Amino acid sequence: MEPQTREPDHGDEGFDTWRALQEATDTPRADLLSDIAGHPKGAPSVEELAYVNPDKSEDAIRRHLRRLVDAKVVRVLEVVPGNRRRDFPNKFYTITDEARALFDRNGLFPREAWQRQYEAVEKTARIRDVEQMPRPAGKD
Repeated sequence: MEPQTREPDHGDEGFDTWRALQEATDTPRADLLSDIAGHPKGAPSVEELAYVNPDKSEDAIRRHLRRLVDAKVVRVLEVVPGNRRRDFPNKFYTITDEARALFDRNGLFPREAWQRQYEAVEKTARIRDVEQMPRPAGKD
């Protein structure tokens, strides 16, 4: 059974291409987007992002992700409370369809290149377990 998702309400504002590019090209956020694009399931948790970005704290990663979510570049996939697994993440981050289309048109964050990079990182058993977790199905 696929976990259900609950997405935060961000109002009816449309996708702003200029803002998306501004937020996505900031170096720390571009690093996170590269890791999201390269993640085997395309939706890492903060724990996974912190592991592959040891120079960034989880709080800093959350702040950057919030900006990307606000700009509709990234969306949150959240496991509903009844389907959560103890001691495992319940929020995952994925690139929105609008941002993915924008990035593809401009040659930004190509999945294949970043997937090779992500796969090259040596991971702990814990991170490999988190990587294998099912992700909630998202909807735009």
